[in-house]
Amino acid sequence: MSAPSFAIATDGGLDAFADLRNDVPVAPFSLTFGSTTYRMDEITREALFRELGTNPAHPTSSQPTPQDWAQAYRRAGQGGLPVLALTISGGLSGSRNAAEQARTLVPEIPLRVHDTRTLSAAQAFQVHAAVTAAGRGETLETALDWVRRTHDETELYFTIETLEYLRRGGRIGRVQATLGGLLNLKPVITVDRETGTYTNVGRARSYRGAIEAVAAQVTARYGEGTPLRLGLLYGSVREDADALLAAIGARHPVVWAGFAGVNPVLNVHTGPRAVGVAAAPGGWVWER
Repeated sequence: MSAPSFAIATDGGLDAFADLRNDVPVAPFSLTFGSTTYRMDEITREALFRELGTNPAHPTSSQPTPQDWAQAYRRAGQGGLPVLALTISGGLSGSRNAAEQARTLVPEIPLRVHDTRTLSAAQAFQVHAAVTAAGRGETLETALDWVRRTHDETELYFTIETLEYLRRGGRIGRVQATLGGLLNLKPVITVDRETGTYTNVGRARSYRGAIEAVAAQVTARYGEGTPLRLGLLYGSVREDADALLAAIGARHPVVWAGFAGVNPVLNVHTGPRAVGVAAAPGGWVWER
């Protein structure tokens, strides 16, 4: 590994994987239950699930402040390195705007802010690409090329047990949530590549059926038999991710699979029980 010429920071849209190069400074989101606010690193997933089950106040989430981003930049840019900031999709959060506003707080650090146009495990893939480039002594422009190519070939799909939390958080219309609840439909959701917002690409009558529907979306995107890398996500039930891996593995050779629990801020929008996957074909872009 060569000495890096730049560093990376990201925000709380990331769901980090232990097997990927995801250990970078994070500008955290915050959660508020009534009059109590937690930074996302101050509440565990288990504590969140208890709050969701017992607290009558529905939580709200807040994007990182410019000050949060400035702190992440200072941690990343120690030694005078430029910093590449990879943000959650601007269609889902104002974090990118805060990342840009933080420039005035750290004028000594050269910054490049890049909207990943996604979140969670797919954001983790892009962070891994950037950190790999830095570790190999590549330029920041090469890192951005790897990040963009990783985005182009990666799809994020997830499903949830109930639409109620998306409705409460304003991520889905009341009529859609009510209709989905009446019909007991479980959606398959992805991030639209043009708008960077959630869009529904499928549905199923049961949660187990929705897991199969997520796997079917992956196959429809890449073609049956294509070797895949999979970043698997789970909410309150770890076995849901195992079931999704089995469903995808029945159709594809899996060259890498990692598991991560959905972070507390994202979980307040999905609800406790959720499962998803970031999928991409074969090896990483720099391995080809």
